[in-house]
Amino acid sequence: MHDAPGGLGFPFDIIKIQKIQVSGKHGVTEAEREKALPLEISVEIVADLSKPSESDAIDDTINYSRLHREILKVVETKSRHLLERLALDIIEAMFGDKRIHQATVTISKPERLSGATPSVTIVRWNTP
Repeated sequence: MHDAPGGLGFPFDIIKIQKIQVSGKHGVTEAEREKALPLEISVEIVADLSKPSESDAIDDTINYSRLHREILKVVETKSRHLLERLALDIIEAMFGDKRIHQATVTISKPERLSGATPSVTIVRWNTP
């Protein structure tokens, strides 16, 4: 078995949830926060998935359905000025599961800039 690059000492396994479509009241201006606007969110988490890959038991893995529900809850119940802060809220919620070593969250505001789609990506390590 090989460990993560850089001597991190655990397998470098990844779970991704891509293109989550959700609406939320987020934006710099008050007008942006008055009504829920569409966002697209993708997350990538790094964890040791050795146990579930051997046991084939759902209780041994990080349940991506639960993660999806947590992400929706954060976006739909909070209101932030910046996507950067919203991404950190999502990461903090995911880090409730100590098996998650690292998380990357990308949030996009589809077609907000004359057809262009701005996005922000935040990457954080879960420290013990």
